[in-house]
Amino acid sequence: MSLKFWKPGTAGPGSNLDRATEVEGNVVPSAPLYASLSIQSQRERLPIFKHREKLLYCAENYGVIIVVGQTGCGKTTQLPQYLFEAGWAAEGSVIACTQPRRVAATSVATRVAAEVGTVLGDEVGYTIRFEDVSNKERTRILYMTDGMLFRETLVDPLLSRYSAIMIDEVHERSIYTDLLLGVLKKIRRKRPSLRLVVSSATLDATAFLNYFTDPMAPNDATIVSLEGRMYPVEVAYLQAPTPDYVRMAAQVSWNVNLQQGPGDILVFLTGREEIDRCLEELSEMIPTLPKTAPRLVPLALHAGMSTDEQLKASVTIDGIKYVIDCGFVKIRTYNPTTALASLSTVPTSVASATQRAGRAGRTSPGVCYRLYPSSVFETLPYSTPPEATRVDMTTPILQLKSLGIDDLMRFEWVSAPPAEIVLRALEGLVAAGMVGEDGRLSPMGQKVAECPVEVGIARMLFNSADHKCGEEILTIAAMTAVQDVFIIPEGAPGALAELERRKFTAEEGDHLTLLNGACFGIRLEKAKRKETQPTMLLHVMSDVKSSFHSVPAQKIYAAL
Repeated sequence: MSLKFWKPGTAGPGSNLDRATEVEGNVVPSAPLYASLSIQSQRERLPIFKHREKLLYCAENYGVIIVVGQTGCGKTTQLPQYLFEAGWAAEGSVIACTQPRRVAATSVATRVAAEVGTVLGDEVGYTIRFEDVSNKERTRILYMTDGMLFRETLVDPLLSRYSAIMIDEVHERSIYTDLLLGVLKKIRRKRPSLRLVVSSATLDATAFLNYFTDPMAPNDATIVSLEGRMYPVEVAYLQAPTPDYVRMAAQVSWNVNLQQGPGDILVFLTGREEIDRCLEELSEMIPTLPKTAPRLVPLALHAGMSTDEQLKASVTIDGIKYVIDCGFVKIRTYNPTTALASLSTVPTSVASATQRAGRAGRTSPGVCYRLYPSSVFETLPYSTPPEATRVDMTTPILQLKSLGIDDLMRFEWVSAPPAEIVLRALEGLVAAGMVGEDGRLSPMGQKVAECPVEVGIARMLFNSADHKCGEEILTIAAMTAVQDVFIIPEGAPGALAELERRKFTAEEGDHLTLLNGACFGIRLEKAKRKETQPTMLLHVMSDVKSSFHSVPAQKIYAAL
């Protein structure tokens, strides 16, 4: 199959966002040379290094620093270290950096721990859902998901143990990123010593500067631009649209492996189903791989995998040189009229496409293959609509009320949710007895807000005691909190695996099927003994249940 792309570097179409960095003078010409340098030398060759003193000056003189730097400039790994080295973690204080996704938090923390020269979990650690690799007394740089930091406000509303908080990848505008920004803006009115860093490669800096500019302190926020990417990234487009971008992604991966030099390939698809299909396409082609060609080892990476599995294919690995961008993304959308949520596949945004391309330029010059024509890129929206404007707000509103933020109209949203979504959420909370007629949380609502699960599941948990089925309901809740509890071992025939799964099926529905599976289980020892009989393994995270123990909030936000 002959694929027609514009040749990188020629006068054909390309993204100016990516090509502009080639003339900035910040390009390191040799990847092998870079890899052979000491860690300190590598840090000093990052584009952010020449801005170190400026960043520390801003940290001393401004409460909010809005950092704009291209992917690969080093802001995520270096800025927390600069603050640490300048003494911002003295006297037991902690420097936090939030990430929208678990794998980013874990992989970046691993890299920073190596650069600091400490064991992961000591001076540098991370905390994500179901996993805390940090030390309460010794950790000084802590990476975490934005949801974990937001939940911490339920225990410590002023986040008093943090001296500086970096909210990274703000362009993704997840619901908890927006909520954190609003809450942190309130916290800084009580704790002006807290430093807030808002960073992204494709941030609308002026809009965020206006958001954080306080009329009472007009000079408390500033913008810092970090010009330059570590290495240039060329962009190539298809000359004509493709009817099947999954198959095209597999074909381009195959051709890149045959025709280009050494380097890992990162393929962006929209979800697990497409990832599995792409892996199947590649697996069918691998037996025909010429003996002289580089070995091709396909690896999956999606949210349904364990942390260890995700780290094996982390997007920050040094070898990535080629990026293949399908041009689509799945986003959650909520219909307040029907009270139903769905995943929709939509074209990606310019911001996301730029971020994806930047993954190829971290440790060597790279190439991004976009599986759509350049004319399509010109029609893409600049950014994806914020989650706050398109998801069910029931749980976020309950958590805001738990913090004492009862007047939702006065909460300083970065992007306010539609009135109908807020109204439906409040109606549901009142009907469920979580919120009283006065608009304040009921005792049940307070307990549910502190439970890290969806509102309906949490309510079911607390009501189970009245029906004397607490243990069973807790098990069901734990099983619904993880994805794909039934795991098909690699190489097991699907039909036989399905027969094994049906042994747990209950006519009453999926919840009792999960209860059957959790209660009776399937012995994992069979897999360890490598028995030939195909078995459907039941993956139950033992620490899921422990996460449902409610932690009472010590304070509320009424005084803010």
